[in-house]
Amino acid sequence: MQNYYQPEIECASQEQIRAWQDERLVKTVRRVYQNVPYYRNLMEKKGVTPDDIQSVDDLHKLPFLTKDDLRDAYPYGLMAAPLHDCVRIQSTSGTTGRRVVAFYTQNDIDLWDECCARAIVAAGGTKDDVVHVCYGYGLFTGGPGLNGGSHKVGSLTLPMSSGNTERQIQFMCDLGSTILCCTPSYAAYLGESIQERGLKDQIKLKAGIFGAEAWSEEMRRDIEEKLGIKAYDIYGLTEISGPGVSFECSEQTGMHINEDHFIAEIIDPITGEVLPEGEKGELVFTSITKEAFPLLRYRTRDICVLTREKCSCGRTFVKMSKPMGRSDDMLIVKGVNVFPSQIETVLLNKGYPANYQIIVSRENNSDRLEVQVEMTPEMFSDALSEVSAREKELIEALKAMLGIYAVVKLVAPKSIARSEGKAVRIIDKRKLYESKGAK
Repeated sequence: MQNYYQPEIECASQEQIRAWQDERLVKTVRRVYQNVPYYRNLMEKKGVTPDDIQSVDDLHKLPFLTKDDLRDAYPYGLMAAPLHDCVRIQSTSGTTGRRVVAFYTQNDIDLWDECCARAIVAAGGTKDDVVHVCYGYGLFTGGPGLNGGSHKVGSLTLPMSSGNTERQIQFMCDLGSTILCCTPSYAAYLGESIQERGLKDQIKLKAGIFGAEAWSEEMRRDIEEKLGIKAYDIYGLTEISGPGVSFECSEQTGMHINEDHFIAEIIDPITGEVLPEGEKGELVFTSITKEAFPLLRYRTRDICVLTREKCSCGRTFVKMSKPMGRSDDMLIVKGVNVFPSQIETVLLNKGYPANYQIIVSRENNSDRLEVQVEMTPEMFSDALSEVSAREKELIEALKAMLGIYAVVKLVAPKSIARSEGKAVRIIDKRKLYESKGAK
């Protein structure tokens, strides 16, 4: 039997979904044009006025928005509601100190909670469940999103946050957690830790909702076996609201996008041309119910496919595939956005040349970030103890910038291979985006 949090919305007809989108898009565009000078300027540059947007068919006329726009407008430049109506911010990790900050009214939070509640119910959650949330809390959207969704469902919510594995397992056993919410790499680590302690028979978990980083189907099977659960994917990004933009149902052939709140497009990442359903390209989202921070045609840089094939779960929302890669150079490591530019900034500030390589691997289902850095000839002559001290200093500086630990290896001058074309900065050994059946 299928479960829905809001069946009248999740199973609405295509005509009804389209009617909601048309009405909400027109209202949002008008409100943004009137209240946000930054947007008005972008639209005027493209020769577009709110009168040109009468339905979703006109969406392609609007300018794109990118992460650079969000940084340029930081902190308040994209707000579409008065500050006194806003009750919360969430934020991403920033490059060179400029973070992306998203604002929420109480209504925005209520709608975000509902989106996460739909994901929990799709994974079999009810008010009789114990939802164990070990995504990070604070500025990161993972913890607050699933926490709010669990409250909406009426489940007992354990706001564990990340880390402290001993306590996670103790509460899991003592309180009978039934639904686990965290990153897939942490779920795999919890599975191993539970097996090592011989506690698998004391765990009552039935499902897990995992997101914030890419993971393969092989990793899904591994987690399911270790924890004895069904593992569900969830997708979101701080700029659009957080987790719950889309979620998997029991069919697990893609994630249903909450189309009453978000309009999805797939574009050619080079030309910006909108591609037909089933084509692989860059995912673009338009928020149509956000009050404080509605983004129009926001380029996610995630590469995926949209499909409207009928789903056996009964939901009528369009489905997106797991992201198959990125159209930019961002990495997601342990759920954190990492840009080479962040690493470059640290190295240059510390007097190193801009010759480096980032190697990401996955060991025991946990991401490992290694940065190999060339020394200058003067540094290279230093004693071994001096090199070790330099490595420690860079580890601390990178942790302050990225928020995660990176292994640093200082190497001889000119030892990192040069390229005639674009420098090969990133070697990602994780095989995250090998998707069965993807175009």
